[in-house]
Amino acid sequence: MRVTWVQPEDLLPHELLASREEGRPVGDVEARWVAAGGPARPPVGGASPEPASPRLRALADELLDELERVAVPDSAEEPDELSAIRAGWPTQFGPAGSGRADSGLAGSGRAGSGRAAPDGDRYDRLHGAWLGRAVGCLVGKPVEKVPRQGIREILEATGRWPLSDYFTAVGLPEDVAARWPWNRASRTTSLVENIDGMPEDDDLNYPLIALYLLERHGPEFTSDDVAKAWLDLLPGGRVFTAERIAYRNLLLGMDPPATARVRNPFRQWIGAQIRTDLYGWVNPGRPDRAAEQAFRDARISHVRNGVYGAMYAAAMGAAALVESDVNRVLDAGLAVVPPRSRFAEAVRFARDAAGRETDWERIADAIYDRYGDLHWVHVLPNAALLTAAIAYGAGDFERSVFAVVSGGWDTDSSGATVGGVLGALHGARALPERLVRPLRNRLASSVPGFAAAGGIGFDSLAERTLKVAA
Repeated sequence: MRVTWVQPEDLLPHELLASREEGRPVGDVEARWVAAGGPARPPVGGASPEPASPRLRALADELLDELERVAVPDSAEEPDELSAIRAGWPTQFGPAGSGRADSGLAGSGRAGSGRAAPDGDRYDRLHGAWLGRAVGCLVGKPVEKVPRQGIREILEATGRWPLSDYFTAVGLPEDVAARWPWNRASRTTSLVENIDGMPEDDDLNYPLIALYLLERHGPEFTSDDVAKAWLDLLPGGRVFTAERIAYRNLLLGMDPPATARVRNPFRQWIGAQIRTDLYGWVNPGRPDRAAEQAFRDARISHVRNGVYGAMYAAAMGAAALVESDVNRVLDAGLAVVPPRSRFAEAVRFARDAAGRETDWERIADAIYDRYGDLHWVHVLPNAALLTAAIAYGAGDFERSVFAVVSGGWDTDSSGATVGGVLGALHGARALPERLVRPLRNRLASSVPGFAAAGGIGFDSLAERTLKVAA
């Protein structure tokens, strides 16, 4: 059996890239690995096609341990601790735990009005956030792992370019289908001809777990609470990349934040960014509080830019619940990210690209030119693409969701984040009926407490989220 994302011979090539990215010397280790016959590049998927020989696997184990002993250089630009991250936040956020967030923070990278919406409007926005996240995820679900050029070829072959609806296999020529196969786990549940409610997806399971945490432990939950919830609620086969490594480390008896570093070359990938929208939804107008909760969740499995992605998504969710302008929402996200980090640079680059161009393909080209050498699940390219899509859409739900999915990389995850932001911004009543109707107010999940027969309703989730936020 080839288990993805954990085998030493598969982890080592990824670790060489991750260590180099952090400024750790890897030349000697890489030379020894390649000289022994190890692949210089990591596998395309989560596991190489064939197992390594016992000799090569033993060497991979040895070299992973050796890299583990190499210190990670300190970085003032990309701090690890929340106190150092908070030092770069706007003074209007107030000190930690102060309960104060002043109004009028638009512009200059500052965020959050703190004004409350009426309960009816707040419920509609929360309902819209859940529905928008599901729609965005479902649009991108069939083409996860399909590269950008493949997405366009599929759409052109079915007469649907540019993307403006869910994907379909109707009329898709066999040679195109063979060249760009659908994500096999979702092709029977996420094409327009077979959608019957929202199928289970990790991009929706994680917000459910966040809701469980807040219902059970309140806003002061700890990283240990998150870790225990994973072990209690998630089978090991339903976690991937950095989360799978952290899960293994938890079972080995490690505590956060060590769980995020030990043999985890995926520590600055997108995983934490897909988990934290709900922390924004329960902190309307308080991107600082949302970001702090996201930090406690993210540090189990990610470091630095991987953590910043989680904080960015949560802060945008907090602002989207009370704002009407996507620029203020993007400002809120950027305000909680270390300003000289590579993540902040990626966000600024994406917004600038979207501001210079009116053609989405040219905007995406610029982002690919800048970040296309990184793995398609790395946080930086995906954060840049989703930021550009939000800015490009200028508040239009469909324009932003379809743009980010057609842009490729982690299509279902980025589609979910963009959909959640725009859904919260406008509310459920404003979302396109033709995209919402196929969801049938039904989310499938295996997460205990949410695994109702026939699926749990998005309206029920919005009500529970509103109760937690209150």
